[in-house]
Amino acid sequence: QVQLVESGGGLVQAGGSLRLSCAASGRTFSTYAMGWFRQAPGKEREFVAGISWSGGTTYYADSVKGRFTISRDNAKNTVCLQMNSLKPEDTAVYYCAARPTAIVRVFTTQSDYTYWGQGTQVTVSS
Repeated sequence: QVQLVESGGGLVQAGGSLRLSCAASGRTFSTYAMGWFRQAPGKEREFVAGISWSGGTTYYADSVKGRFTISRDNAKNTVCLQMNSLKPEDTAVYYCAARPTAIVRVFTTQSDYTYWGQGTQVTVSS
């Protein structure tokens, strides 16, 4: 069982930056592929970024590529999402997700993930 707790959300002006963090409980964090998803009001939850258990492979949604960076620190059981050049359309609740796996790859669909955090609100004003 893994518990995920997101932090770092807030209100920021367009063009600004935020850094989201996800702290994971448990001693097997390094065996989990991790992902960030987001859900805007009235829309379905969508994939934002993912990282393999080793940290060596990352993948981004086209809408955030070049602006967001996902990273992880297996020694600290954390995964982060650095968000730069934020746009109003980035406004959403951001969720951290985890999937136990021995495969070095990134997973991009919700059904791939086993554990989810409670979410953190990101609001970008124009």
